[in-house]
Amino acid sequence: MHDRILYVRLPCNPIFPIGVVYLADHIHKQFPAVSQRIFDLGAVPPLDYGPALDRCIDAFQPSLLVFSWRDIQIYAPVGGRGGNPLQYAFEFYYARHPLVRLRGALGGLRLAASYYTELWRNLGLIRRGLARSRRYCPTARVVVGGGAVSVFYEQLGRGLPQGTIVSVGEGEILLEKVLRQESLAQERCYIVGETRPRDRLIHEAPAPVEKAACDYDYIETIWPEFEYYLQTQDFYIGVQTKRGCPHNCCYCVYTVIEGKQVRINPADEVVAEMRQLYDRGVRNFWFTDAQFIPARKYIDDAVELLQKILASGMTDIHWAAYIRADNLTPALCDLMVKTGMNYFEIGITSGSQELVRKMRMGYNLRTVLENCRDLKAAGFNDLVSVNYSFNVIDERPETIRQTIAYHRELERIFGADKVEPAIFFIGLQPHTHLEDYAFEQGILKRGYDPMSLMPWTAKKLLWNPEPLGSFFGEVCLQAWERNPHDFGREVMAILEERLGCADLEEALRAPIAPLTTAPTPPLAPMPSLSNT
Repeated sequence: MHDRILYVRLPCNPIFPIGVVYLADHIHKQFPAVSQRIFDLGAVPPLDYGPALDRCIDAFQPSLLVFSWRDIQIYAPVGGRGGNPLQYAFEFYYARHPLVRLRGALGGLRLAASYYTELWRNLGLIRRGLARSRRYCPTARVVVGGGAVSVFYEQLGRGLPQGTIVSVGEGEILLEKVLRQESLAQERCYIVGETRPRDRLIHEAPAPVEKAACDYDYIETIWPEFEYYLQTQDFYIGVQTKRGCPHNCCYCVYTVIEGKQVRINPADEVVAEMRQLYDRGVRNFWFTDAQFIPARKYIDDAVELLQKILASGMTDIHWAAYIRADNLTPALCDLMVKTGMNYFEIGITSGSQELVRKMRMGYNLRTVLENCRDLKAAGFNDLVSVNYSFNVIDERPETIRQTIAYHRELERIFGADKVEPAIFFIGLQPHTHLEDYAFEQGILKRGYDPMSLMPWTAKKLLWNPEPLGSFFGEVCLQAWERNPHDFGREVMAILEERLGCADLEEALRAPIAPLTTAPTPPLAPMPSLSNT
């Protein structure tokens, strides 16, 4: 039996590594005699990654290495990897001024170099860790998992050492079987050089796991970097209240990674976990579920949890989550405010009910507005982040006007300063309905490399197709030029200047019969950009 497990969280943004923590906690409960250590490269300076890993392996001498790889895809409207990837892409593809295009090209080259450098570095750290471990344990093995691996498991296998176990989705039962030296044939995994991933492996249902409160007394003993995440009072610590997402949104890969079966963690266990963190000074919690209230049938579970948080005496906490606001009730809104919710995200993607339906999101936008009014009436006066992904399937000027109308109504409910529009352009990911749609429309060819950052591939994966692609590109460039520190609100303002605002009732209606979309009329050109 493997009896010394080293969990290595590969470098990423300083986000609490809840996946690794939960894995180590689960294994300790099932195999209390197994020695474990968590090593978080997210808390290590970049120039020290390799030497720090060597030192940790030399000291611990693991027989099993478990690498957690969180991030790969980089299409996002935020800074990172030395710049803003969305801005660089739009400058290169859509800017009219040659110097702006040159700036985008140079920024894109830096971004691509950084991306491939990180990719090769992480693969190198895995190989380095395995080789170092085999100095002490010649039979040492490697398991690689995490969010990035679950999405790109087919492509990553090409760069991993022979014998690496590539884990898709949750890893608790897989690690149990590795420790017991049982067959892995039925697990969501494959072994590099020995087996091939089954067709649609990611779509297989995860094993049900009963989740108990994480034992942070134990975690503290195996994770020296734990205090790193407790030093700042504004840092949100992750707590999971459920797994799984029952929805079918066309662009989202959560529902296949976590499975459609929602598995609720017992409310008493969630509160007990929060209490342990609370007693260590934590006051900010992020509920890391795919959706905090995924459907109306889970409202009672959310009510039970919040009532127990309220009864626990943790009255000075704040919490945040990703929430489907169509599943709120007045009683739930009241509990949310009383228990300290001070931020939430809603990903409606579009303010047009027609497009929400076409993206298979299952939202009723009218209900979302009614529930937001209930939340405001309950006393919620904090920030709301609303995710919009323009130019999705069948976007047209009239649907853009509907989204503007919808957003303005949200501003009337919460206050314009409290509603932050987060403008995303969907990064097309494997294993989604949107990928199937791209194949059907001839946008992508089967066999493409979803990890490629080459311009001819990246432009397709950063979902912004014509005929509106150039229009949105220019709108975003103008927003960055006019107000780079409030990009989302500036985009909405420019779109309203250019296209106007629909009647709200128009946004809330959606035809039942499929539309035959007429060609999008040409839009007047944007002013040339001169900022270099």
